[in-house]
Amino acid sequence: MKEKIIIIGSGFSSISAACYLSKKGYQVKVFEKNNSLGGRARQLKRDGFTFDMGPSWYWMPDIFERFFNDFNKKPSDYYELEKLDPAYEVYFGTKDKVIINGELEKICFAFENEEKGSGEKLKKFIKNAEINYNIAIKEVVYRPGISPLELITSETVTKLNYFIRNIQQDVYREFKNDKLRQLLQFPVLFLGAKPKDTPSFYNFMNFADYGLGTWHPKGGIYSVIEGMVSLAKSLGVEFQTNSPVEKIIIENGITTGVLVNGLKYKSDLVLSGADYHHTETLLDIKYRVYSEKYWSKKTFAPSSLLFYIGLNKKVNNVAHHTLFFDVDFEKHASEIYDNPKWPDDPLFYANFPSKSDPSMAPNGKEACFILIPIAPGLKDNLELRNKYFDKVIKRLEERTGQSIKDHILFKDSFCVNDFISEYNSYKGNAYGLAMTLFQTAFLRPKIKSKKVKGLYFSGQLTVPGPGVPPSLISGKISAGLVEKHFKKPNK
Repeated sequence: MKEKIIIIGSGFSSISAACYLSKKGYQVKVFEKNNSLGGRARQLKRDGFTFDMGPSWYWMPDIFERFFNDFNKKPSDYYELEKLDPAYEVYFGTKDKVIINGELEKICFAFENEEKGSGEKLKKFIKNAEINYNIAIKEVVYRPGISPLELITSETVTKLNYFIRNIQQDVYREFKNDKLRQLLQFPVLFLGAKPKDTPSFYNFMNFADYGLGTWHPKGGIYSVIEGMVSLAKSLGVEFQTNSPVEKIIIENGITTGVLVNGLKYKSDLVLSGADYHHTETLLDIKYRVYSEKYWSKKTFAPSSLLFYIGLNKKVNNVAHHTLFFDVDFEKHASEIYDNPKWPDDPLFYANFPSKSDPSMAPNGKEACFILIPIAPGLKDNLELRNKYFDKVIKRLEERTGQSIKDHILFKDSFCVNDFISEYNSYKGNAYGLAMTLFQTAFLRPKIKSKKVKGLYFSGQLTVPGPGVPPSLISGKISAGLVEKHFKKPNK
């Protein structure tokens, strides 16, 4: 008889774990509280427009390849990839922008235009980032975060100083131009912390950006979810939507199943890819490993105010990915991490997927997705959302030199309250637990519960960290520990 495993949530880490466990012969059933699969990587369709509701950047293509290769598949079996060129554009003011192309040589040229000698410096910086990337992928990120000894290898020992220094120090030492400094610190924001709080080792994100490039799956990131779900179903995984888990059932300190919509479902093990804090609220207090005090002291990645906008015309002077760094970078970062408040003048990101993928919007029209990073736990209401919408639309119009607001067919928004209600996310965070020095590897919440036998976790609040590729890896790591739990030989 196959052991039964129940997985809570259907985000990237959950589907990843489901695939690996089903491949090993376990009977896997996934419960998703919402009416569609994908967790935060859901999709919004309206009037011929298509939007990724959550993740919209496709970085680290090698991680996706590795995942599908584990099942003798490849990404192209499920979706079509295009490398973006330009990868993205960054506005620093009206008619003042830097274009990040799809090739490193072109990016070096753009850097050189801003600061003499910076092109060669960038090559060296990215080469070092590549070394760290290879160490991270080969030596670190696939470790389960059980012991500090996991971080000690012949390779990582030589990089000890990179865990002592921070990324901001490295960038500031090599580059004097403020624009270039911001460009090199931007990828770190995907890790959910300020550059000065992120160890230098994580400059491997710069290699992910400038070295490996930015890609787009046709139809959006949700195409990846659809591909993974298709793979999972072919392996025998069952999915059940509109099925919020109300309680994890414990008997004598051992998981025996879950309560869903008032019905009990028995299992031999429960793995949660849902928010870690929320998952522990499904347990009696005595079975919770981490207290409310513990969570309150942790550094969480930002939440976001998101807008999904349908436009009745094409937008000029923007790329698929367009960043607006035309205000004080440090001030906004401080309003997220140091003194949490609604920002006075926010940085923001605008996504125009129909620039490179015509399927995302009707002919002659444009899909636009805007993201403003904000501190988690902030007050959220319609009045505030509208206030910030007006702020960013005005700047978008000014910086790109065109009317946009008068061409809006519709707009939907998503913010802190929605992250809480839709994803049970702690304080409405969007990206999980930040990747700071003291929230790295074995210092993150554990995959295996210390108090409940047969309860495991995956996702952005455990190892290896925030982002889509790390979530894929997290699923693989947690599946590996589950396999050890059952002491089942490989098939």
